[in-house]
Amino acid sequence: MEASDKKLIVAISPHIKDEETTARIMWTVSLALLPAFLMSAYYFGPRALMVTAVSVISCVVFEAMTQMILKRKVTVSDGSAFLTGLLLGLNLPSSLPLYQPVIGSMVAIVITKHLFGGLGYNIFNPALIGRTLMIVTWPKAMTTWHKPVASITSLDAVTTATPLGILKEEGMSKLVEVFGDKSDLYVSLFIGDRAGSLGETSVIALLLGAAFLFYRGYITWHIPFSFIATVVALTWIFGGKDALFTGDPILHFLSGGLVLGAFFMATDYVTCPTVRKAQIIFGIGCGALTALIRLKGGYPEGVMFAILIMNCFAPLLDRRFKTRTFGAKEQKQ
Repeated sequence: MEASDKKLIVAISPHIKDEETTARIMWTVSLALLPAFLMSAYYFGPRALMVTAVSVISCVVFEAMTQMILKRKVTVSDGSAFLTGLLLGLNLPSSLPLYQPVIGSMVAIVITKHLFGGLGYNIFNPALIGRTLMIVTWPKAMTTWHKPVASITSLDAVTTATPLGILKEEGMSKLVEVFGDKSDLYVSLFIGDRAGSLGETSVIALLLGAAFLFYRGYITWHIPFSFIATVVALTWIFGGKDALFTGDPILHFLSGGLVLGAFFMATDYVTCPTVRKAQIIFGIGCGALTALIRLKGGYPEGVMFAILIMNCFAPLLDRRFKTRTFGAKEQKQ
């Protein structure tokens, strides 16, 4: 090539391009949730399939309808609405009336996502806002839990409290009595043989999905590890009835929606900070609020509220910890 043929190409950022696309990331995260979905179907039977399917289909339909009404390009194939519906469904009880996930999906997609500008512009996690609306509107239905059924085809359902609910209302001794002994309790919590939201019960299935996301480089350790470590530390220090450092951190790690929230919801690209230091503070904040609500609040669980509250601080944390331009001096306000 002659020197005269060389051209200086000037373009706006981003200057670094990658083969990853929004669609590929969304479908990969959905694939990572497949083990948790299958375990929910195994433990809660056909109702798990129906609740999750209604949530997914509703989110996809509302996404397409909203984009057509707003005269925007219909992008349901990018998988973002599918993922929102899947996360919403996995955060619901198996016995929920099927019209309620439809309303929750409408709030998640139409209000939380598209009224804020669409994908990439929403402040709060859409699935969690949908679930919050459902808890406020139908508190009894959203807190009625069932024991795992005997087989995947069974329709029998027996109501019971979640492990965190039993712990809060009746104490550790009652919880151990229900599950047999402490080792049986930990095993049941780890594999998912207990009451709870569909996708949060099986810790081993969630960890398999999280390992896949780490392998693909879609999440880093900063938010989930700081989130979980904070919950474990604070519940160990303050979780005992009679003295400090007598709480059960393993129970709090395996119970509720901590693993689901830490790996799959707090790491949402749109609603979490992008700077590493800010992500650690974000995770610590989520963990501290979760422990506070679990130990001192009216609800036995606090993951959902903790993530939504910290979503508010994500832009401020990014601004505080953003990398300073080389050679630039920080200006005093």
